[in-house]
Amino acid sequence: MSEGEHVAQRTETGDAVDPLLRAIGRQIKFLRERAGLTQAELGERIGYGVDLVSSVERGRRAPKPQFIDGAERVLDAGGLLRAVQDDLDRARYPARFREFATLEADAVEIHTYSNHVIPGLLQTDGYARAIYTMRRPALTEEKIEQQVEARLSRHAALDRQPPPVLSFVIEEVVLRRPLGGMPVLREQLRHLLRVGQLRHVEIQVMPTHREEHAGLVGAMTLLEPADQPRVAYTESQGRSTWFTEHCDVRIIDARYGIIRAQALTPRESLEFIEQLLGER
Repeated sequence: MSEGEHVAQRTETGDAVDPLLRAIGRQIKFLRERAGLTQAELGERIGYGVDLVSSVERGRRAPKPQFIDGAERVLDAGGLLRAVQDDLDRARYPARFREFATLEADAVEIHTYSNHVIPGLLQTDGYARAIYTMRRPALTEEKIEQQVEARLSRHAALDRQPPPVLSFVIEEVVLRRPLGGMPVLREQLRHLLRVGQLRHVEIQVMPTHREEHAGLVGAMTLLEPADQPRVAYTESQGRSTWFTEHCDVRIIDARYGIIRAQALTPRESLEFIEQLLGER
């Protein structure tokens, strides 16, 4: 899915409004008005403030499952709102990332090389929050909360049964860059050590002093869905690119294999992270 396939509308304040959220908001508004309730009355009955109800109806905010369950009950929606829950789950992510999130959630293998930040599947709350807080143009506090919640929800892939095969190669400089401050970085490094102990996860560090490096073209992720051929994904400057042709995926797959061979082994990498923590 390309950026051009998803055109966000704008409100009178200039903020982008997701067409999917706008459509769901209109459904909720229709059901509320059919029930003869004001936004304040609906909010009171389901435990939310009028401002949040208004934001949901205008497509400015994705309703949480608790909101949907309450509205379904109070508005006698007959299952209409619960039927869009899968769409709402996808709406937590930017439009360009939704297809990736869907494939990632069911993939049997996920392999990622990261050269700027800790991969999303491995980020702590504090680290993810720091990244979204420093985003430019600046995001609203509400949007930051939504994005952090969406990112952390992806961690479910680590706990799936049967577990997927996961591997990550992270540049050394990423592990040294104190995004959000040193306490945030230290907690992030400790989290990497915990995750790196899982039997289905391998974390490798690419040392800065390496004289040869196959990953100079940038970050990449390889996904292997359970019932589809392996695909590759890259992202830069807010634009995503999918590689699905076998010849393209094969090249990226081979490149990732070389990157892994050039990096520290998983055991050496965990020892390196432990050393970093000892230096702080």
